[in-house]
Amino acid sequence: MAVVHVDRAPRALIANVMAFAQEFAAEVAVGFVSAEGASEFLGPGLEYLNISAPYRPRQVKGTPMRADNLFSDLNQWMLKVLLAPELPEGMLNAPRGQYRNGVELARAAQVSAMTASRFLQQLRRERFLLESQEFLMLVRREELFERWSSVAPYGTPDVPARFFVNIQIEERVRELLSEVEGDACLGLFAAADGLHVGHVSGVPRYICVRRMPRFNLPLPGSNPWNALQPFPQEAPHVLLRVAKFPESTFRGAVRRDGAMVADVIQVWLDVLNHPTRGQEQAEHIFRKVLRPLD
Repeated sequence: MAVVHVDRAPRALIANVMAFAQEFAAEVAVGFVSAEGASEFLGPGLEYLNISAPYRPRQVKGTPMRADNLFSDLNQWMLKVLLAPELPEGMLNAPRGQYRNGVELARAAQVSAMTASRFLQQLRRERFLLESQEFLMLVRREELFERWSSVAPYGTPDVPARFFVNIQIEERVRELLSEVEGDACLGLFAAADGLHVGHVSGVPRYICVRRMPRFNLPLPGSNPWNALQPFPQEAPHVLLRVAKFPESTFRGAVRRDGAMVADVIQVWLDVLNHPTRGQEQAEHIFRKVLRPLD
């Protein structure tokens, strides 16, 4: 019997070889085995060896297939919405309701029904959603938080900056954030202090921004960022960091002492990999706020 191993031989070529063997060498058993797991044999009693290749979704070159991302920007926001009723007041700006289905969750989170539906399907696949309750409920939360921590920013470039007016820095920060509300908020350690879960001192204030501002450039109206000098020679008053997940960051931000600050879950994520005692601050937040949610 002749058996040929092939990688990706055209189907027509295999058919032609089989037809040739049947016509001119009928007494010889012939078989093809492909790298994809298919086999095709011709000969008495060999039919049981014929196996089809397993189905694999077609991939377009340059666009590899990937699973849905449970921790995409909007998915993180919807996780916050589901957890919000169990968090202390003032730790997260999100509706504090209960939801029976994706339509109700989409309405509360202000996302599309399709986005919410896909999110819930992913939670079900990952077994993080309890199906037996009337309302949507997250389960296996310790594992969920562990998985969530895998998207924590690491090695993010920060832009140091100083105010030109070197007095009343706290007031300058509040004024700046009030002018760019929705596109910036206090983050990391400064936000932890604002939420009264601070544990580390001595780190410059972080301002999380939707996009890095353009300094010293005339813009329509006034440019509030012109109050800052980027990359100063002296110690910075603030560090600017582009939010890795802007929708989750700025939708969840809360107002504390006249300034918008990142929510407690966002602070936990953002400090987690910070080289200046970030792990210590994250563990403090997890112990005081997040672990009780389990």
